[in-house]
Amino acid sequence: MTSGLGRSLLEDASDIASLLQAHEAGDPTAFDRLVPLVYDELRRLARRHLRRVPGGHTLNTTGLVHEAYLKLARSPGLRLNDRGHLMAVTACAMRQVLVGRARARLRVKRGSGEASVELDETRLPPDRGDAGALLDLDRALSRLRAHDPRLASIFECRYFGGLSEEETAEALDLSLRTAQRGWTRARAWLRADLESAPEPDGLG
Repeated sequence: MTSGLGRSLLEDASDIASLLQAHEAGDPTAFDRLVPLVYDELRRLARRHLRRVPGGHTLNTTGLVHEAYLKLARSPGLRLNDRGHLMAVTACAMRQVLVGRARARLRVKRGSGEASVELDETRLPPDRGDAGALLDLDRALSRLRAHDPRLASIFECRYFGGLSEEETAEALDLSLRTAQRGWTRARAWLRADLESAPEPDGLG
């Protein structure tokens, strides 16, 4: 016999799927009704983001979720294929929020001088650092996206979104093997790019 918790989870999954379909069909209220059902997941995603970025930001978990939500809610033509895709899109929005704040901090501290950051495959960027480290990585990721959009999306899901190999493959509609290989290739590409970048304000 299915437990009450099991029924609740199944009902939530059914509601989420229905709301994603409604959103795709153009229901303007579907996104607002969807967010509460995945709010705990969004908070976990935000915590992963905040652990990944250098210190100095003032956002907490709830603040990052809310800013990302507002960014997505204001996005015309937002498409959400499934739950995994929602997490991937939200991971991208959270990164953009943090990068925007990092840029604002550097504008205030303009002229202070920032050392370029080297990419360590186990710590990308360093756990302790400054806004410049996040911006260096963001610029490198933009260059990777111009070179290979799929690799950039895989990196974004795995590193910033904290998605597993399986979740990344599902979110991007890839085979597991492709997602695994892409993660390895993306890290290698970004490491080489950051190590060869002449200065933080190089090509964007």
